[in-house]
Amino acid sequence: MRGAKFSSQLTVLSVGIAAVMCAQLASAEVTPSTSLQTITVTANSSARQKAQEGSVYIEDYTPAQQASHLSDFLNVVPGVTVGGTSAVNQRIRIRGLEDSNLKVTIDGARQEGKLFYHMGDLTLDPDLLKQADVAVGNNSVTLGNDALGGAVAFKTVDAADLLKPGQKIGAKLHAGYASNNDELLTSATVFAAPTDNIDLLAYYGKRDTNSGEDGNGRELFEDSKSENILLKAGAYIANDHHIGASFSRTEKKGIFPFRPDFPSRNDAPIPQQVKRDTYGIDYKFNPSNPLIDIDTNVYQTKTRILRDSEYLTKPGFDFDAQVKTTGAKIQNTSVIDTNIGTHKLISGVEHYKKESEMERDFIKKGSDEATNTSVYLEDQWKNGKLTLTPGVRYDRYKSPEFIAGGKTYDNVVGALAASYEIAPLTQVFASYTQLFNGPDLSQAIFNSGGDNTYVNNDLKAEEGSNAEVGIVKTLRDLTVAGDVLQLSGKYFETDIENYIEFVRSGGTRPGLNCGNGQPVGTCQGAVNKDEDYKIKGVELAADYKMNDFSMGLSYSRARSKGENTGYSIPSVTGSSSESGDKYMVNLAYSPTETTDIGWRSTYVASVMPNTAANDIKKPSYNVHDVFMNYSPKQVEGLKATVGVYNIFDEAYASHSSRLNPIDDVATDFEKGRNIKASLTYQF
Repeated sequence: MRGAKFSSQLTVLSVGIAAVMCAQLASAEVTPSTSLQTITVTANSSARQKAQEGSVYIEDYTPAQQASHLSDFLNVVPGVTVGGTSAVNQRIRIRGLEDSNLKVTIDGARQEGKLFYHMGDLTLDPDLLKQADVAVGNNSVTLGNDALGGAVAFKTVDAADLLKPGQKIGAKLHAGYASNNDELLTSATVFAAPTDNIDLLAYYGKRDTNSGEDGNGRELFEDSKSENILLKAGAYIANDHHIGASFSRTEKKGIFPFRPDFPSRNDAPIPQQVKRDTYGIDYKFNPSNPLIDIDTNVYQTKTRILRDSEYLTKPGFDFDAQVKTTGAKIQNTSVIDTNIGTHKLISGVEHYKKESEMERDFIKKGSDEATNTSVYLEDQWKNGKLTLTPGVRYDRYKSPEFIAGGKTYDNVVGALAASYEIAPLTQVFASYTQLFNGPDLSQAIFNSGGDNTYVNNDLKAEEGSNAEVGIVKTLRDLTVAGDVLQLSGKYFETDIENYIEFVRSGGTRPGLNCGNGQPVGTCQGAVNKDEDYKIKGVELAADYKMNDFSMGLSYSRARSKGENTGYSIPSVTGSSSESGDKYMVNLAYSPTETTDIGWRSTYVASVMPNTAANDIKKPSYNVHDVFMNYSPKQVEGLKATVGVYNIFDEAYASHSSRLNPIDDVATDFEKGRNIKASLTYQF
C-alpha cells in the first residue's frame, strides 16, 4: 500500500520536474524573482504572495498592529486559519491540520505538548511580535519532525528593529482600545545601543478584556487581565560572533468557561490562569568564509494552566498542568561555487525533550516525557535558472510511557524539490517530502496512569508524504510604468498514514479495552486509525501594486478524505477538519504621505456534512474590515490607527473552531462588530 502511494506521489513530482526540464531550451536568461523554499514578502494591506513559504511583518499590516488574536493576521495567508475565539483556546490550522501537527516556535523555541483539549496549545500575545514566518505544507527536511502540515515561526521584536541610525536609546509607547469587549492595551518598549556592539530591549504590556458579544448579541464570556514581558540583550564579539539572550512571558488571568471552546450557557465561568515562560540563548558565528555560517540556539519554554477548585461545581477538577520543552539546535550553512553551479549546503542537529506534569486537588497525579534527536542535510543546488534541492533527515524519537510504553522509533525521511525559470519572471516548482511524527504526549490532565490508562505498545508513528507543484508569474508595466502584478498557483497532495487518535473513556464514550481484568471500554489511550487520509487542495493568489494603490486576491481549498470510509480527518474541536473554501480580497491606498486606508473581505464557503458522525454542516460567512493609519508630519514618530472589524455584525463561527449547528452552546462564535483605535509614539 505504501509503495503504491509513494509511486503516485512521485508521479506528481515527476510531472512537475518534467515540465521544468522541457522548458529549459526555450527560456531566456533572467534573475529569478522568487526562490523555491523561501519567498520573501512584505505584509502590506494586500494578500501575501508565496511559492512555498511566506512572512507576515507586523508593522506593515494594519490588522496585525491592532491584533489581540492570532487570527487577526495569520488568516491572511492562503491555506491558514486560526480557530478559537478566546486567546486561551486559539488554534492554528494549516490545510485543516491543527497545531498539534505543526511545528510552532517562538524565537526558535518549540511550543510542544498539550494541556487541556478544550484549550489551545499556544499562549502568545501578538503585541510581542514583529514577524510570523509560515511554511504552508512541509517542503523541507530542515523543518524537523512534528510538522505534518507545515510550520509557523513567530519572532519577537529586537532593539535593532526600532533603533534609528545613530540612535543610542529610544522608547515606544502604545495604547489601544477595542469596543466589542472593552479591551484596553497599554505597552512600553525601551531599547538601547550603549555601544556599537551591544543592544538591549525591555518590553512590558498589559491587556484588560471584558466579555464581548457575537453578531447576535450573545455574551462570549471572557473577563481577563494579561501581562506580557520581553527582555533581550545581544552583543557582537570581534565582529564575527554574536551572542544573545532573551526572556518572554505571557500571563493571562481571568474568568473563562471551564471548557473555553464552549463560550456560553452551560459551563459556569471559573477563574483560570494560563502562563508561558520562554528562555533562550542564541549564538551566531559568521566569519568571512563561505563554508561557515553557524546558527545555534538553546531554549526552555514552559506553559501552565492553573485552576482553583473553590470555584468549581465538580470536585476533582482543580488542577495545575504544565508542559515544559527544553531543546537545542545547531545549523551551519555553506556556500560552494563549482563549474556546474552553486551549492548551498544546510546541515544541522536538533535535540529536544518535552515533559508534562499534572497535579489534581494539590496531589501529583503523574508525569510523562518524550525526546527527539534529528540530524539533517539539505543541498540547494542552483545552475542558471534551475534549482534542485535534495535532502535527508534522521530522527530518533523516544515516545511517552503512558502512550506507547517508551518505545523508540528510528526513522529516515527524504525530500526532493525543483524550481525552474521557464520564461522571464516565470517560475515553476515541484517538491516531494516524506513525513514523520512520533506519538505525542497525552494531554497533561490525563497524566494519571493507573488502571484506566491503555499503554499501546504496538502504536505506530504517523508517516506520510507531501507533494506540491506550482507556478509563480510576475508581470510589470501593465497599465502604468512601474506597476507590478504577481500571480501564483499551487496544487498539493498530503498523505497521512497511521493517524493517531486519543480515545477517551467515561460517560457515553466507548473507551478502550485494557485487559488485565478491567471492564471493557473503561480505558483511554492512543490508537492508530484503521484508514489512511489524503488531503488535496489548491492555493491561488494575485497581488497588484500601482503607485500608492495595491490589491490582493487569494483563494484556498483543502479537502481531507479517508481511504476506506471517505470520512474527513477527525478534529478535537468537535467537528471535522474541513475548513471550507476561503476567498480573500485586500485593498490598500495611500492618498497622502501621512495616510493609509485599507479594506479586507473574507468569504468562507459552507461545508456540507458527510455521513460520518464527526462531519457536520458548517455555514458560510462573509466578514468585512476597514482600517486607516495616520502619521502627522507635525509630530515625528506618532501614528494613529483606527479600524472597524466585522462591519456588518455578522454572526458566525470560524470553521476551525468548535461548531454545532443544532446546539449553539457547543459553538464557538466570533466577535460581532468591533471598533479598534490605537496610538503609537516612538522617540
